[in-house]
Formats: sequence, structure tokens, C-alpha cells
Amino acid sequence: MTATTASVTVPTAPAGTPAVSLTPLFVRLKLSLLKNGLKGSSKRKAVWISSLVFALVVAFFMTLGLSLLHGHAHAGTVVVLLAAILALGWAFMPLFFPTGDETLDPSRLVMLPLRPRPLIAALLASSLVGIGPLFTLCLAIGSVVAVARGAAGVVAAVVAVPLLLVGCVALARAVATANVRLLSSRKGRDLALLSGLLIAIGAQVANFASQRLFEAGGLTQLEPAEAVVRWLPPATAVGMVDSVSDGDYAVAAAQLVLTLVALAALLWFWERSLTKLMVTPDGSTIAAAEPRKDRGDRGDGGVWAFLPAGRTGAVMQRSLRYAIRDPKTKASWASALAIGLIVPVFNALQGTGSVYLSCFGAGMLGVQMYNQFGQDTSAFWMVAQTISSPRDAFVELRGRAYALALITVPYTVLVTAVTAGLLDDWNAFPAGLGMCLALVGSMMCTGSLASAHFAYSIPTDGAFKNVVPGQAGLAWLGIFGGVLVSAVICAPMIALTIYLGATDQQSLTWILLPLGIAWGTLTTWAGVRISAPAVSRKLPEILVAVSKG
Repeated sequence: MTATTASVTVPTAPAGTPAVSLTPLFVRLKLSLLKNGLKGSSKRKAVWISSLVFALVVAFFMTLGLSLLHGHAHAGTVVVLLAAILALGWAFMPLFFPTGDETLDPSRLVMLPLRPRPLIAALLASSLVGIGPLFTLCLAIGSVVAVARGAAGVVAAVVAVPLLLVGCVALARAVATANVRLLSSRKGRDLALLSGLLIAIGAQVANFASQRLFEAGGLTQLEPAEAVVRWLPPATAVGMVDSVSDGDYAVAAAQLVLTLVALAALLWFWERSLTKLMVTPDGSTIAAAEPRKDRGDRGDGGVWAFLPAGRTGAVMQRSLRYAIRDPKTKASWASALAIGLIVPVFNALQGTGSVYLSCFGAGMLGVQMYNQFGQDTSAFWMVAQTISSPRDAFVELRGRAYALALITVPYTVLVTAVTAGLLDDWNAFPAGLGMCLALVGSMMCTGSLASAHFAYSIPTDGAFKNVVPGQAGLAWLGIFGGVLVSAVICAPMIALTIYLGATDQQSLTWILLPLGIAWGTLTTWAGVRISAPAVSRKLPEILVAVSKG
């Protein structure tokens, strides 16, 4: 029996034929995807196998470690917080790595005649197949072993393990479905590029928190947080096991009910998001069909109106728009801004910092001046058409330096002030800020020279590829050579700072601030002025170098 629509014949099941269950079908599809994905290339197979082995090894030792906590006074605190961290990871991983699992995109199924409720059951079952669920299962087993005591505790543990696993997986699916339009857009790709930055920040926060934790008296300090987290699903599943083992059956029952209610609410939210996705057209196509509205962000209005007129303002606007819109430039700026703030602030909070550590943040932003033309990629040929003399090259480089200074100078002042405030060392603020500004100017100087003599291409196809093959040596030479030369240029300022400190002339350190401003301005101007003729002369070579990606 067939149904014909627009000359396309689609087979349909005969009347009375029982419907095929979606759950085993989707599980087989997931297994087929894994199997066929390993057939494509040996490199992909090696990556998958090594990931599996690594996950199993880590899971084994973590499960063993959790099991050894059995009977420890703070075992419940550790495993409840671990369950919360697991859930948090499952919630945010789809946003950071949207391309890590193709089955996370339910928009691929919108054209199929499938109902949301059976589809949710099938997607949930297929989501339990993979390295991530296996790793979570091992940690869940280790967590309940750590706190389960007595027959009642074992029964509660048997119930808690699937609840924790299903809760984490359902949370990831619900978040991915609710944000699938974002994940497939440019903003989603920007978010994925920033994932490494957020992980690095999280690692620094975790390191700082662990140091403060053990200095303050160990795991006892975590008990107030654990008392709150044990009532937040799905960590309530592990908290239920701990409560049953302690004989608090009323509390355990409340935690079990809360876990089930939260899981039901999560599945309802997932079904609602999936239904909306399947019946609502893509907003991007609607926006394309509608007439464009004036948003007030044109070059002749809005915040851009405060920029200088002429070519200088146009170059500044172009550079700032790259920092806002281009994914790689945005990730580079965000990394520099965040890490440049983390290092001095965290050292100050640990009591081992110095106001002069603010120079680290200044240096992170100064590096943005290097390879200015390579950041334009192949679009640099349009800029090259407007450079016909050393004067044009000078104005181009000056505009890029102004754009960098527009962000770098206020940021440097802020970081230095925050560091001085945390250390309560305002006497060192003028000297520290002067040194930072001198360093920024020196790096702008060498960055201009490196952009002229060591231009290289930045590939656009890989999220974490910053140099095309064959130009890595050129990139390293330009950046690290420039940093060393910047240190040499700053040597007079560094020597004066050391001299004033060694001779205990603290009352004269304020002079380093105006000297730093003058030094940074002079070196920036000198670098741009010296680089301009080289850019004009070597323009064809630069154009070829930056267009290889």
C-alpha cells in the first residue's frame, strides 16, 4: 500500500500492522553510528579508542577512590558535591561542544512523522550509549558505595544509580534541545571556541578553592555547601542513600520524591522544547525574509560616532568589529582579558602577589598587536588595495594601534587598581601602572614590526588552529622574538624601578607613572613609524603570506 505526494512514492505500513518501537531502533542506530564512524579513518578510530581507554582508567581509579571513602566521616559531603558537579558538567557540555555528538541535534528528525513522547524515550535510551554515560555510571556506583550502609542503604543505592545517570543524561538532552538553534548558529560556534577559556578559568578557580579549603581546615568547610546541594536534584539521589544509611527515612523519602518530581519536570520540559522545535520554523529564515530594521549600529552612528573621522576611525572600527564578530579574534581577546585578570588577582588573593604582576595582563593584550594583517586572513587583499604609500601604511597601523589602546589602557588601569586594592598596596600603584603602560607601548612597537616582517596566515577551518602548516616557525619567531625585544626596550624603565626600590626611595616612585605613559606613547609611535615603509614595500609578500589559509 502506498501514498503518493507530488510524484514521490512513500511506502506506508498496511492497516493493522503494529507500530515499530522507536527505542530499540534508536539504540541500534546509535550503535551503527559509532560502528560506522570508526570505519572512516584510522586516526578517528585511534582517537575514540584512546578516549575510551583513558575514560575507563580514570573512572576505575575514581571509583576505587570513592569506594575507599566508605565509613569516612565526610564521605557523604564528597559524593553529594561530586554528583552536583557531574550534573553541572552534563548540563553545560552540549553548549561547549555542540559538535561532539551528532545525535544531540534533534532538528535532524523534524521532518519525520514521529511523536515527541515516544521520541523522547528513544533518544533517552540511545543517549545512554557512549563513553560519557559509562564514565558517569562508574562514578555513580562509586558514590553510592561510599555512603551505602546496611540492607536499606544497598536498596537505596540500587535505586539512586539509575536515577542519577538518567537525570544527568536527560539534563544534557533537554539543554541541547532547548538551545539547538543557538548551537547551530554562529553564536553557538563562538561559545564552543570559548569553551577552552572557561575550562582554564574553572581549573584556576578549582585550584584556588582547593588551596583555600585545605588551609581553612579541610572538608569540614564544605559541609554548609553540601547541606544545600543535597536538596538539589539529581544530587538528591545520592543524598537519599546517605540519609537512608543514617536512618533518616523521612528525609530520604523527601529526597526521593524531589528527585522523581525533578526528573518528571525535566522530561516535560524536554518534550515541550522538542515539540516547539518540530513545529516552529527556523528563526533565521524568518529574519532573512523580514526587512532589516535600523539597529543604530552603523558606522555613522551609535558608539562608532565617537571614533575619529577619516581612515583612522574606519580602521579602528574595522578592528573593533573583528574583535566582536570574528570567532577566532573574539576568542583570542576573551582569553587575553580573562587570563590577564586571573593571574594577578588570584595571586593577590593567595597573599603571594605583587602589583607588578599586572604587567602579565598588559602583556597578554600587547600580544594582540602581533600579526595584525594575518588576523584579516584572505580579506586583507581589500585593505591592501588602499595602501599605496608609506603614509597609507602608517595611518593603517596607527588606526589598529589606537583600537588596541582603546581597550588595553582602561583594562590595564582596572587590573592594576584591583590588584593594588586586594594587596592594600596603593603606594605601588603609580609605579605598577607606569610599568604596565610602558610594556604595552613596547609590545605595540614590536608588534608593528613583527606584523610587517613576520606576517603569517591564520586558518579559518579549525577552531584551535592558529597557524597554517609550514608557518609555525615564522609565528614563533615573530611573537617570542618580539616579546624579548620588548623586554629590552623596557629595560630603562625596569632598571629605574629596581633602583628606586633598592635605594628605598618610595616617595619618588610616582614619577614612574608619567614616565611610563610617555615611554609607551613614544615607543608605539616609533614602532608604527618605522614599520610603515616596510609594510608599503613588502605588501605583496604580506598579502601572499596571510592568504595561505
